[in-house]
Amino acid sequence: MERLLLKPSEVQQELGVGRSKVYEMLACGDLPSVRIGRLFRVSRKALDEWIEQRQNGGG
Repeated sequence: MERLLLKPSEVQQELGVGRSKVYEMLACGDLPSVRIGRLFRVSRKALDEWIEQRQNGGG
């Protein structure tokens, strides 16, 4: 079963970018995220949609 929420390190691997870039994108709100206390988590569905939008020339 696929997890619904991804850790920033998992998002980093999915996008092929550095750790700092992922946290920068989370902090400025560029990446859709959920805050659980001090932790950032990214919805798998939201990440897939975010990638799809950028592949189609949006964002």
